[in-house]
Amino acid sequence: MHRVIAFSGLMGASLALVMSASAAANPYSGLQEREIKALSAQETEDLLEGRGMGMALPAELHGYPGPLHVLEVAEELNLTAEQHRETERLFETMREQARELGRRIVERESELDARFAEGGISSDTIETLTVEIGELRGRLRHLHLSYHLKMDALLSDEQKARYRQARGYHGEAEDRPDGHHHGHPGHHH
Repeated sequence: MHRVIAFSGLMGASLALVMSASAAANPYSGLQEREIKALSAQETEDLLEGRGMGMALPAELHGYPGPLHVLEVAEELNLTAEQHRETERLFETMREQARELGRRIVERESELDARFAEGGISSDTIETLTVEIGELRGRLRHLHLSYHLKMDALLSDEQKARYRQARGYHGEAEDRPDGHHHGHPGHHH
């Protein structure tokens, strides 16, 4: 009797192991339920809301502040009233433009998804849609990065140092590899 129980327990454990191994071997399992297969619900929402999604990390982590994050730590930076107004304007303009590009990306991804679902999609159609999606994503990233430059031009060196402190970037962006202290080559305040 014990032998049968032990055997069935072993079989159950083996079956569970095989099933979990096959799920692990297919990281896409469950993604077929997505509305747009190439985008998670969070990615779709981020695109439609104009969020940065880490696109501007090269700027942010090298000491070029972003408008949203400047607004989040505005008190620590002692922004002037004019700086605060301009930062809000930059953020709203950036978000509006990012939402538009994000909407277009979601539309194209949805179209690509629908064409595969219909069947009979051609290589030319795939090329057209994927190249357009790639270009839109590149433009979106450029947008986010360029607003870090615009924000950088608005702040003094002291405010940028306070920004790095407030964001927890202690010392990482103090000295640039080009030998310049946080001021950018050809950029004067």
